[in-house]
Amino acid sequence: MRVAQVVSVNVARVRTNPDPRAVSTVTGIDKVATTEAVMVRAPGPMHGGLGSGLVGDTIGNQKVHGGDDQAVYAYAREDLDAWETQLQRPLTPGMFGENLTTAGVDVTNARIGERWRIGADGLLLEVSAPRTPCRTFAAFLNRQHWIKTFTRAAKPGAYLRVIAPGTVRAGDAITIEYRPDHEVTVALAFRARMSEPELLSRLLAADALSAELAAYARGHLASTEG
Repeated sequence: MRVAQVVSVNVARVRTNPDPRAVSTVTGIDKVATTEAVMVRAPGPMHGGLGSGLVGDTIGNQKVHGGDDQAVYAYAREDLDAWETQLQRPLTPGMFGENLTTAGVDVTNARIGERWRIGADGLLLEVSAPRTPCRTFAAFLNRQHWIKTFTRAAKPGAYLRVIAPGTVRAGDAITIEYRPDHEVTVALAFRARMSEPELLSRLLAADALSAELAAYARGHLASTEG
């Protein structure tokens, strides 16, 4: 069994947003690996907070990205490897905009509210929501119909909030310290948001669901009941 660990810690290389229609002219989606230990802490609210949970990272558009419920973005190296085969191009850690490239963790099937203890410095993260693809992501990869392709695959990676701050570096072990007893996974939440709205009501079983996604699910439920 592969040991669960952080393969790479990635922070933004700020660049001009490749999407000419984007709200923000700069983006932090282009992330590169660092060999240094990086401090992770709760960044505060999406609007007006610090943006990313990683000190030294950058969020380009804080109207829809960053904040406590999207403090850290994790993506599995195993899923990047599968995309390499499908896209026939190399994908370095951070290429999907992830802060943590992981190995040995089933990120897609992680449950909302699942808690990951990382390293030996006390860092504790909690899974809060799936990532949803945006035009900047598509423009950065320079792939036609990328949002549709990414949505069909339903391997979105996970956003996590910071429960206890600490440092993280490549090679740190990841321990699943707590897994809730509901069945709301990252994959289920992604499908509900992106392609199967009939699943949205099921998301409310997860108390740790991001505030934005919980509000979206409640709004949908209210509109269908009305």
